Parts: sequence; C-alpha cells; structure tokens
Amino acid sequence: MAETIRRPGLDEQGFIAREGSLARVPGVFRPVVAAARDRLTAVFGPRLHSAYLYGSIPRGTARVGRSDLDLLAVLREEPTEADREAARTLDEAVDKEFRQIDGGGTLLSSRDRALSELERYDLGWFVACLCTPLLGEDLAEYLPRYRPDSLLARETNGDLALWLPRWRERIADAEDTEEARRPLVRFMSRHLVRTGFTLVMPRWNGWTSDLHEMAEAFGTYYPLRAAQLRRAAEYGYEPVGDPDVLRPYVDDLGPWLAAEYARVHGVKAPRPDGP
Repeated sequence: MAETIRRPGLDEQGFIAREGSLARVPGVFRPVVAAARDRLTAVFGPRLHSAYLYGSIPRGTARVGRSDLDLLAVLREEPTEADREAARTLDEAVDKEFRQIDGGGTLLSSRDRALSELERYDLGWFVACLCTPLLGEDLAEYLPRYRPDSLLARETNGDLALWLPRWRERIADAEDTEEARRPLVRFMSRHLVRTGFTLVMPRWNGWTSDLHEMAEAFGTYYPLRAAQLRRAAEYGYEPVGDPDVLRPYVDDLGPWLAAEYARVHGVKAPRPDGP
C-alpha cells in the first residue's frame, strides 16, 4: 500500500490548516496582545464585530524587538477614513508603549466584505486560515475550507502588476535615507516572496508562512530565479535601506513574477477600490 505524504500546512483531508493560536503567543508578547484587545474594544465599541491576530506572534515565532503586531478588525459596517485614522493612532500608541514589538498595523474590513463572494478566496481565506480569533464571533464559521489550488493562488496574489506602479512611486517619494527605505525593503521583499510561493503553491501542494521555506519551494520550480527570492526572504526578516535592493524589485523580479503569475494562474478579479 502506497504511503500517503502529509504536506506541510495541510490537514489530513488536504485542506489548509488554520495557523496560529492564542496558546502559541509567547509570554513576552501577551501584555501587548492584551493591550491591543482592550484598545480595539475602546476605540470601536459596539461597531466592532470581531478582531483577529495574525503573523508571527500567534504562530509563536515572533522575535522580541524585531517583530510587529498584526491585527485585523472587522466592523459591522464599512470602515470610514476616521476609523482608519483611529486604527493608525492605536498602532502608534501600542508600538510606543511596548518595546517587545517593532511597529504594528491594524487592517480594517466590514463583516459583509469579509464574507462576500468577491473576497471568498482572498480576505475570506485570510480570515479562515491565517487569522487567530481575538474578539467576537469567528467569521471562519461562515467560510469554506481551502485547498492550495490555482484559484486560491490567483485571488490572493494575482494582482502584482497593479502594485508595481505604486511601489515605484513609493520608492521615488521616499526620503534618501536608510531609515526611510528599510520599511519599503521589508514590505516589498515579503510581498514578492509570498507571491513567488503562491505561484508554485498548487504544484508544491502545501502551505507555509515561513519566508525561507517559501523561497525554497519556489526555487524547486524556478531555479534560475531561486537566488533572487532567497535574498528577498533574507531582507524580509532583516531589511536594509539600500536602493540597490529596491530597484530590481520593480524593474526585474517584480515584472517577471507578475507576467509569469498571469500566465500560470490568470489575473485576480478586479476590486472596486483597486488592489
């Protein structure tokens, strides 16, 4: 009888297993999570439907002073610009108070959008598979289970071509300092590695959120580009503020990856408010 291979990140039925849990939050980060939870409630009150933690902290891999705090707040109606400003203020306050984290970001969505057909294989998948419930009703109860297939690949990262012009603008507008460019290197490196991974995800048939593992999976199928993605994975964890890192992202690796992604999986369904 042939042995069944258990792929990383999948359950016994071949669905992507939900990663992270509050039980995995390292003790040193627990006060940060508790403060964020309380402040989300204070800021949004009864308008808050639910809140989630995601990223390295609920996965148990966060590094003190190096990792950021990632939150998703789902409101009962569409977020306003005032809500977004309130979320930015919350992020800045928590970052300033707790030395354990290096920045933070709170994503906002409405309940209807998170459960919409348009977002079923993007934001919906994100909630169901990558988010750890922190407050309120868990929307994963209303969402399907997900396999690492081409549809998921297309709807998660099939919009890189739309992002590249914005990236070029951000690079051009950034101050000419290492401190100003370092966050861009971190963000763009991570985005490119994750896009490279989801490009090959259906063939690899598994899931991981580790950037190094993502780059290695990609390199199995695109050996000529493997070194570029491995370097991007390194910069995703240890960013530098070097403009020579950013230029190939928007002039070489990014355009190639966007074109190959469209060829293999197609283009992500357009959103009314853009990528």
